[in-house]
Amino acid sequence: MPNPLHIILILLLPLASFLLMGLFGRSHIKSASGLISTALLFVATCLAFYVAYGYFFEYGKVDGVYQKLIPLKYTWLEFSKGVSIDMGILLDPITAMMLVVVTLISLMVHIYSLGYMKGEERFATYYSFLGLFTFSMLGLVIASNIFQIYMFWELVGVSSFLLIGYYFEKPSAVAACKKAFIVTRFADLGFLIGILILSFYAGTLDFNTLIQRLTSPESMELKTIVASSFLGISALTWGMVLVFVGGAGKSAMFPLHIWLPDAMEGPTPVSALIHAATMVVAGVFLVARLFPVFALSAPDALHVVAYVGAISAAIAAVIACTQTDIKRVLAFSTMSQIGFMMFALGVSKYGGEEGLGYTASMFHLFTHALFKALLFLGAGAVIHFVHSNDMKDMGGLRKHLPITHITFLIACLAISGVPPFAGFFSKEEILLAAFHHNPTIYWIALLTSGLTAFYMFRLYFSIFWNKVPSPTERAEGEAHGEHHGEGGFSMMMPLIVLSIGAAAAGFIPFGKFVSSDGKALISEFHLQFSIAPVALGVAGIFVAWLLYQKQNSKPDTIASSLSALYKASHQKFILMNYMSSSPKKYCSIWSGDRLHGSTKT
Repeated sequence: MPNPLHIILILLLPLASFLLMGLFGRSHIKSASGLISTALLFVATCLAFYVAYGYFFEYGKVDGVYQKLIPLKYTWLEFSKGVSIDMGILLDPITAMMLVVVTLISLMVHIYSLGYMKGEERFATYYSFLGLFTFSMLGLVIASNIFQIYMFWELVGVSSFLLIGYYFEKPSAVAACKKAFIVTRFADLGFLIGILILSFYAGTLDFNTLIQRLTSPESMELKTIVASSFLGISALTWGMVLVFVGGAGKSAMFPLHIWLPDAMEGPTPVSALIHAATMVVAGVFLVARLFPVFALSAPDALHVVAYVGAISAAIAAVIACTQTDIKRVLAFSTMSQIGFMMFALGVSKYGGEEGLGYTASMFHLFTHALFKALLFLGAGAVIHFVHSNDMKDMGGLRKHLPITHITFLIACLAISGVPPFAGFFSKEEILLAAFHHNPTIYWIALLTSGLTAFYMFRLYFSIFWNKVPSPTERAEGEAHGEHHGEGGFSMMMPLIVLSIGAAAAGFIPFGKFVSSDGKALISEFHLQFSIAPVALGVAGIFVAWLLYQKQNSKPDTIASSLSALYKASHQKFILMNYMSSSPKKYCSIWSGDRLHGSTKT
């Protein structure tokens, strides 16, 4: 059994950072606030790796099955005999994995921000909010009951509100944080109603007990909730769908994705944390936490998860192909990749090889955290250098930003599913699971994979190749580079660390550690199956190379010939915007609004 003190410290160290920086950062320790916060996160990360190692290799497995351990539990509120709210720690494979993911990515963001946010007037406040965000997500991850997870779920929403609106002097940032908060509140209402339905019939809030009562065929609670219905649909299905609505809001699934692109108004390192390890993956974690109930007792709700995930992945990929803001391209790539994780859960069964989708989803969550954080932090280095988010202001930067260029390329190869990078292995398992259980979703996912490679390398070539600078521009760029560089050690070190993970993480035998039933799942590699996804990915990269490796008129010509589709995609398929905008405004592939205000976004 793990020492609960270690897990409590993992949780409390970011909270200490929040309190210290919030209370004393601006008045007493402003100059050292970043270093102190980073040191606290470093200790938390070391403890997270220690706990994960102990769980996976020492005490977590009994008779070949990883156990759901409760190292700490106490009654927080007791209303009457048998009716109480407990607080506790649940340690299982996905908890151990997420402890590592959240602390590691947060640590990289903390280190990176030392350089990126240097000189900001509210530097200590920024680190205070980062601490709160990390604490909130860690609390969500270790929660032992559904009410506890809801508390931290709402704290994650509050934290994102504070960080997205960090540049509150910008009207666009204020509008963005309000939009994210309000949209996710509607989704969270669904989550809350789902909690009330499940806990009412199960008679408990505790995850282990709730799952046991709602999955055992002999359980009276299961028989009662299945027999109860509304509009011909069982109360259990309603409850699970409403829980998923909460997850879909946090994870920006269609049609609750409208807050995601505007959330880019926050500082770029914040975007890395939101998209790689905290808010956006919280919905996937929630579905995974209650997966036994979805798979064994509410298959109709799981079908909803599958199709919403697949539709979201495809729509986001199409939208990403026409965006010109570097951070918005990455935002929609996140929506698409989260869609992959969701539909992988949706096509999965419980236990054995039938549970490959569950393992693949968690594996992709793990690899995605590495290459998505790398992409956002790399984008931050580019923005830091050119002082713009717009791709039309970039091009030919590979010589000025050599480390950023190489690490960004690794991340693009990983997300595109090119072997042997990390994304290839996790995405192949997702496609294999879909192929066996839902051919329709498989074909949607396969085509989306090709689009992913195209839009990511459209982004890559537009930033680092494309333009051929004139001698005057080259001289100005070299002078600019000597002054600004790549941001120094604090900004480059996280890129290098994450690039190693994005390149090598796919070789981890993930199925040995994380599966739907706790038993080792060894997925065999099928070379013939991989031919189509890899070929489509390479084709997507090749098309991007033809169009964007050098400046030419081909993208403009294609955009004009596909005027209606291009316009709809550029406007994110939002009907009101589509109907009210001038067609001429969107005929150029390089069109798009410039972000105003601070250049450090």
